[in-house]
Amino acid sequence: MPPASNQHATARLIRKLESIATLTDEERQAIERLPVRVQTLEARQDIVRDGDKPSNCCLILDGWACRYKLLNEGKRQIFSFHIPGDIPDLQSLHVPTMDHSLATVTKVTVAFIPHESMRELTTRYPGIASLFWRDTLIDAGVFREWMVGMGRRSAFEHVAHLFCELYLKLQAVGLAGNYRCPLPLTQIDLADALGLTSVHVNRVLQEMRGRALITLRSQTLVIEAWDELLRVAEFDPTYLQLDKRAAG
Repeated sequence: MPPASNQHATARLIRKLESIATLTDEERQAIERLPVRVQTLEARQDIVRDGDKPSNCCLILDGWACRYKLLNEGKRQIFSFHIPGDIPDLQSLHVPTMDHSLATVTKVTVAFIPHESMRELTTRYPGIASLFWRDTLIDAGVFREWMVGMGRRSAFEHVAHLFCELYLKLQAVGLAGNYRCPLPLTQIDLADALGLTSVHVNRVLQEMRGRALITLRSQTLVIEAWDELLRVAEFDPTYLQLDKRAAG
């Protein structure tokens, strides 16, 4: 039987993959046998840096991480947020040099899985390889939606869309429900993800509260008017390709 740390790590991965498709018993057992090295990192630390050539994939077990790019003058653009069950550097299996960085947002526990083991897994189990490919395509769908947000949505619509997305992703892996979810992001994090200033983000959040759409307290987002938030954001969850799409 795999060690307890391995079981916890692979259970997170299985839960994530089964939010977008169904695994066979044999595939689950193969994932459970993956060797992992578990490590806990404090908030605001790089896991992998731009230019690195990693030999492991990083599975998020607890906490939040983000992909980002840092410009010479110190400006940061966040490309995506990642929650337990995500493997945000899966592309490193096939693209040897990182073209962006991956960092912790909160204190994070990660499981490092050797590339060699991941390649063996995907070679022996084409169904799992297809699932990883599907997950990568969903990532691409998220990037497209973020691009539309930056280019064509108002700041209010953009924030609303991000909140809908995060809630459904967290709900799909059992980390949200009853229209409330963790949101351990600062206004600077949100600004760097949305292409806004932190002052603008603050104004949008105040307006959302004033319209009784959300409340934010103790790093928890409570969506008070889900249907109205969906309408304002023009949110269609199809791009997330979740098996369970109903909110609640």
